[in-house]
Amino acid sequence: MFRKIDDSISVAPQISVADVAEAKRQGFVHIVNNRPDGEQPGQPTAAEMRAAAEAAGLGYSEIPITHAGFTQAQVDAMGEALAKAKGPVLAYCRSGTRSTYVWALARAAAGDAPADLNAKAAAAGYDISGLWR
Repeated sequence: MFRKIDDSISVAPQISVADVAEAKRQGFVHIVNNRPDGEQPGQPTAAEMRAAAEAAGLGYSEIPITHAGFTQAQVDAMGEALAKAKGPVLAYCRSGTRSTYVWALARAAAGDAPADLNAKAAAAGYDISGLWR
C-alpha cells in the first residue's frame, strides 16, 4: 500500500485511521495529508487523521491539493514538512499521484535534478515527467 520513493518519503492512496498504526510500525515519523476534506464520500477527515497521527506519536501536516493544480505555497509547505521531519515521511492523497507531484516540485525547488526525481517516482509507479515540459 505504501510506495517507497526514497528513504525520506513514501506515498499512498487514501489511508485510514487504522493505517496510521501500520505507518508507525514501518518507521514513519510524519504523515502529510494532501487530500482536501470531502473529496470523496466516506474518506476520513483531516481532523480524524491528525488525531490518529498525534495519538501514535507521529507528526502531521495538512497540505490539501485539489485537481486544479499546485500553488507555490503548497510546494513550499511540502518542502517545510519534509525538512522538519526527523525520519521517513508518508504522504497520501486519493491515489498517491498528487503527493508524488508536490514532493517532486518541492525537491526540485531544493535543487534536485528532475531526471533523478523522475527515476525515483517511476520506480514507485508514478510518471511525473510531464512536470518538466
